[in-house]
Amino acid sequence: MRSGPDARANAEAGVDATSWAERAAYAAASVATLFGRRMLGIPGTFLPTVQAPGPRRWRGPWHYWWLAHYLDCLVDQALREHADGRLDAAHRTGHTAHRLLRTIRLRNVAIFTNHYYDDMAWLLLAAHRLDSLTATLSPAASLALTRGAGRALRAAVTRGHTDDLGGGLFWNDHHDFKNVAASGPAALFFARIGDRTRARALLDWLHDHLRDPASGLFVDGLRIDHDGSTTLVPDVFTYNQGTVLGALVTLGDPVSLTRAETLIDAIARQLTTDPDHRILRSHGDGDGGLFTGILVRYLALAARSPNLSPTARARAQALVEGTADAFWSGRHLRSLPRRFGMPSTPVAVFSPDPAVPAERSQPDGIPIELSTQLQAWMTLEAAASLPPD
Repeated sequence: MRSGPDARANAEAGVDATSWAERAAYAAASVATLFGRRMLGIPGTFLPTVQAPGPRRWRGPWHYWWLAHYLDCLVDQALREHADGRLDAAHRTGHTAHRLLRTIRLRNVAIFTNHYYDDMAWLLLAAHRLDSLTATLSPAASLALTRGAGRALRAAVTRGHTDDLGGGLFWNDHHDFKNVAASGPAALFFARIGDRTRARALLDWLHDHLRDPASGLFVDGLRIDHDGSTTLVPDVFTYNQGTVLGALVTLGDPVSLTRAETLIDAIARQLTTDPDHRILRSHGDGDGGLFTGILVRYLALAARSPNLSPTARARAQALVEGTADAFWSGRHLRSLPRRFGMPSTPVAVFSPDPAVPAERSQPDGIPIELSTQLQAWMTLEAAASLPPD
């Protein structure tokens, strides 16, 4: 269902929204209200805080990869607005996304790269999507910012892909750990740009070295010990399944599609928390507050893929909608303090765990983390991107 002007106004006022698009718009507005700030008040910048309420100073913990996902969510928002015929809104959102990308570079000491290949892969994915969005919305616009980010980040990520341990991507520049967290998003990026050889090599390495045949899920990674031996890190995280799934679906060859369908089945059977297998498990707050939203993003990609079987698509769609519905149903409305004589603004606060209402997990007076709210926002955007029933 598309949202009309009255429905959008109601959503912004805090009235219950009925379509996934309206709900995604409400989440987007809530996140912007809670966290959206300039960096040091500098015009033209945009650097969301990582906690609300929280200090506005730019010094402190630097959550580079959280902001890469904020950028990806802004692209989702602009694409939804564009599909809805709201071209002015899509342009405004695209402009905010460019401000964020510029400010990430500014805050990161005037460069896009850092010491973590997974961080850089996330920003590379988001910058690449922003580049495509910009070319669609404003064909005459300069692509210097997004192309510059892409060149720097692609070169850095490619350096992390070596023959050590037979392939895969290192996690950081210490080069002592190869994992899904870096290899998965890198494989997805290379699949998106048509570098099928590198994407397939990364996916084959993941399948051969980090897929648990008993569960069908991917474990965390392989650590290289001081004596050159390796230790398998067996933790299973939702987002690692998501990036592998996204890369498999994007690559789209018969072997990859078969693996994708098997992975969707494993996710539905083992990473859900309800008897109907429709609500995904989550990983708490902090960095883990993003993990399940990332999986939902790529389950939505699978649900939209005509190359997968109807059964696999339906299962993926049920997971997206079930998790999104749980986040939405469990939201908690907060009225923010009045500012400058303006009326208080109701915003939606979402739980880190879709199975636990936010009123219980995020009670009034407790600071809210950006990661957990991005997770719910990207989940609702994923649901809004699905084809109508």
